[in-house]
Amino acid sequence: MAQYETLLSRFIGYVKVNTRSDPDSTTIPSSPREVNFLKSIAEELTELGLSDIKTDPNSGYVTAVLPANDGGNTAPIGFLAHIDTADFNAENITPNIVKNYDGQSDIKLSDDGQWTLKPSEFPALHNYTDDTLITTDGTTLLGADDKAGVAEIMTAMEYLLNHPDVKHGEIHVGFGPDEEIGTGADHFDAKGFGVKYAYTVDGGPLGELEYETFNAAQAVVTIQGKDVHTATAKGVMQNALQIGIDFHNQLPASDRPENTEGREGFFHLYKMTGTVDQAQLTYIIRDHDRQKFEDRKQQMRDIADKLNATLDEPRVKLVLTDQYYNMREVLEKDMTPVELAKKAMTDLDIEPVIYPVRGGTDGSKISFMGVPTPNLFAGGENMHSRYEYVSLQTMERAVDVILKITELNRQA
Repeated sequence: MAQYETLLSRFIGYVKVNTRSDPDSTTIPSSPREVNFLKSIAEELTELGLSDIKTDPNSGYVTAVLPANDGGNTAPIGFLAHIDTADFNAENITPNIVKNYDGQSDIKLSDDGQWTLKPSEFPALHNYTDDTLITTDGTTLLGADDKAGVAEIMTAMEYLLNHPDVKHGEIHVGFGPDEEIGTGADHFDAKGFGVKYAYTVDGGPLGELEYETFNAAQAVVTIQGKDVHTATAKGVMQNALQIGIDFHNQLPASDRPENTEGREGFFHLYKMTGTVDQAQLTYIIRDHDRQKFEDRKQQMRDIADKLNATLDEPRVKLVLTDQYYNMREVLEKDMTPVELAKKAMTDLDIEPVIYPVRGGTDGSKISFMGVPTPNLFAGGENMHSRYEYVSLQTMERAVDVILKITELNRQA
């Protein structure tokens, strides 16, 4: 396994910068802090010596090219990562570094002992005996999702620049905003990226290789009530909150995230606000199967119609917005990038871990834009939470896989 001296310091430097995306923003990127971080990424790419460094004004993506040094007979290949972090505290991130973890002990995150990583709660910790773990201090997330991927791609490019004896074809890299709020790849210039295949480096533990994701939609249910004094409410009041509860109760309780696994889809109510006069429920809808996905959306339409038919006037408005689709629909037509990644891992004695992802990546959208883009592991565990951590050794292995894919791509 290659050693990458700058990987840890690069990653720590990245995660200390707050790049949390803003779901309520209408700008692209959604937050000025993302814009500033992407500027620093462009500067770093320049300092490393990559070429054709661009910031796309439509998407916010920063892209760059590492020119081929093998005579130019290899098809270009791409690697992508997102720079934003999820909807959890990202101010004043102070990573802890735990060297030579024994795989058994509790890890105290905060000095006051309030927050602790316990193998009894998070048994995956047993997989990291003798590793160096980077954790939070318990008050923030870490940001390994996906700054681990950013650091790994950058480190791989730095390695190739510092080792010109390692032959490779043209490599394109891209770093984008707003993946966590589901809009990051909406305006990505897939054609302009200039590759036939790409990889997002945005997965979890060692060996993850993902090419099957959810189909995803958002549903916003807006209810206009009629608020009158409770003393004279009989036959007059239309309580928007109660109508919202009635809507929710007609969805199957078994089809909630907390009751599903594997390829089982769900309806997830993640926001409910309002008063008697007006209420709003916001859902995400997920299913791996496209027909079941469409059926779920129709089920919501039917519930809205049924409720409106019982009210004095139509009061339930449903807006459905598709977010992304199962990338398997694209990749199963040409499994070349998946097979390339599988071989890279097996050549490195890493067992590929392939399963249907209960989520999505930017690659879900980019695949449907014409660039098949499976997802590689980046190393993060317990993402989006104060219990997030990552193994330095797993991050090093992710760099190994990136380099091995570029090697195998020359032979494809």
